[in-house]
Order: sequence, then C-alpha cells, then structure tokens
Amino acid sequence: MNEDFIHKWISQVKKGTLSFIVLNVLKGGKAYYGYDLINEIKKITEIEIAEGTLYPLMNRLKDEKLIKSEWVEQESGIPRKYYSITPEGKNTVTKMEEYWHNLNKSVLKITK
Repeated sequence: MNEDFIHKWISQVKKGTLSFIVLNVLKGGKAYYGYDLINEIKKITEIEIAEGTLYPLMNRLKDEKLIKSEWVEQESGIPRKYYSITPEGKNTVTKMEEYWHNLNKSVLKITK
C-alpha cells in the first residue's frame, strides 16, 4: 500500500468537499463564528479543519456571494465575525447536493 499516495488523495478529497460541508452546516439557518464553525464541522463529520484553512475558504465563499459575515460585539469585549448563508448560497448548495448524491451513487456502483 502506498501510504503517501493515500494521504495526498485524502487531503484532496477533503479540500474539494470543504465548501460543500461549510455551506451545508450554514444552511441550517444558524450563524457561526469561525471557531464555533470548526467545532460544529468536526462534531458532524469528524473532519479536522485548521483556522488557516477555514478563513481563506470563508473569504472565497464570501467573494462568491454564497455567505455573508457580520461583526457582533460580545459582552467579553472582543467582537466576533459571524458567518451565515445567503439565498444564492442556499441555491448553490442545493445544486451541489444533487451532484454529490449522483456522484455517490456512481462511485458506489464501481466499488461493489
């Protein structure tokens, strides 16, 4: 078994699905700040995401108008940036889900 190849492949699969995962978490309607979003993704998927991975992704999703952000003052004094999905993001993730389900069915056919 080529462990190096598998490690690289897993990294690419993870990288390619992070936008899908983030949009799916946000489509629930709750706004999340970065650290909370990382923990929610880890809890749901068992995927570990570093802050250095999440924040550039959030900026790209924001540039695509799929999410929006808002600074919210905290009682502790430090404001937090909360992220939520836009209507365009909801439409996009619906299309992504359709593709994902079709891809999953196709892959399951060849792996049996």
